[in-house]
Amino acid sequence: MRITFIGGTETVTGSKFLVETETTKVLVDCGLFQGYKWLRERNWQPLPVDIENLDAVILTHAHLDHSGYIPVLYKRGFRGPVFTHHATKALCQILLADSGHIQEEDAKYYSKHNLSKHAHPEPLYDRKTAEASMALFQSVDFDEQGEVGDIRFHLQPAGHILGAASIILEADSKRIGFSGDVGRFDDVLMKPPRPLPKLDLLLMESTYGNRQHDTQDSFQQLAAVVNRVAKSGGVLLVPAFAVGRAQALQHLLATLMDKGDIPKMPIYLDSPMAIKVSDVFCQYSDQHRLTHEQCHRMCDVVTYTRTVDESKAIAGQAFPHIIIAGSGMATGGRILHHFKRLLDNSKTTVLFTGYQAGGTRGAKMLEGVDAVKIHGAWIPLRATVEVISGLSGHADYLELTQWLTQSELADTTPIQLIHGDPEALEGLRVHLQENTKYKVAVAGYRDILRL
Repeated sequence: MRITFIGGTETVTGSKFLVETETTKVLVDCGLFQGYKWLRERNWQPLPVDIENLDAVILTHAHLDHSGYIPVLYKRGFRGPVFTHHATKALCQILLADSGHIQEEDAKYYSKHNLSKHAHPEPLYDRKTAEASMALFQSVDFDEQGEVGDIRFHLQPAGHILGAASIILEADSKRIGFSGDVGRFDDVLMKPPRPLPKLDLLLMESTYGNRQHDTQDSFQQLAAVVNRVAKSGGVLLVPAFAVGRAQALQHLLATLMDKGDIPKMPIYLDSPMAIKVSDVFCQYSDQHRLTHEQCHRMCDVVTYTRTVDESKAIAGQAFPHIIIAGSGMATGGRILHHFKRLLDNSKTTVLFTGYQAGGTRGAKMLEGVDAVKIHGAWIPLRATVEVISGLSGHADYLELTQWLTQSELADTTPIQLIHGDPEALEGLRVHLQENTKYKVAVAGYRDILRL
């Protein structure tokens, strides 16, 4: 068996791992590169595999850095199956179409305002292609045995978001684990990740490999931020991932308001994608911690703005108020239009609640830049920028270590670290090397591993 690392190495985006036996080729995850321009340019490069000979894709979960390249495969002729959990399929139906739509709109905007170096900027793929690619999806249950040629696989719950899975793959008398994104043991919404079985190799994410999450109570942290905004008479802008973080914020805000810990004020969920995801969230109550009543309450406490006109109308809202909008790293979506309008106001607070990949606007704002570039224009940053790290859907380095020790792995199981920025990868490698007996290495881009 051979594994080629063609994404998700030395960065947190673009996860793609090609697994080959003598007769079968499978791609585990199929994500978009995001963040730095030199990374995003990889999305336009051909994969080191003949797509006609690719037998299947097996998907850990729906986030675009794991799934967003599937429409590109489809556009280039791939017609094999995409195996994933039922909830992941439901979420991909929303996320991929939205990704295609945003790319179309961005291309039109850049063309209209002459902001591109290309005379006729084109999207990587459009909404129609994304929607067509959903015909490839074949959903499976957790623990259901699947086969592609001489490769056998099953999914097991990883926490993180709805449908998120670790993939256990067997071929050539070897068993390999792909962690996917590993959730937390005390997540506000999701149930904890299931420990792993015995493996001959583990590919493990390292997003928070060099950091420990804030141990402060997320309810208290959010209440403090909201109360400061309410007192100042400003606006709270929350760039939020449509899957997971938006729903967590709805639940926290609903709970805080019902308890009287924050004043009642208008809350807008200005993300058609997050609105649809919230509906899916209520359909899969077996995968999260909320009761039926809590799930519906979190939806009732916010105002959904589905159309562009409804989004624009928020500008006329009296202060204070809260706007939750995509995207989570401020790379696109409706949050940018609110940024253009409100970032230069000192009464504005921007709250980040999830990981910010290097090169994204979110990362730059957390670094303390004086201005951010949006649609070709520099917007002064006079707003207060805050972060609540405790709402992350990723396990930190201590939680990853706990997950490993709860698993059935042998002490000397080899681990290849993936899906992390260089500092996180090295931090987790050193931690595991000094505190465990696992054989730990950091995977490199285009590395080939033979078992």
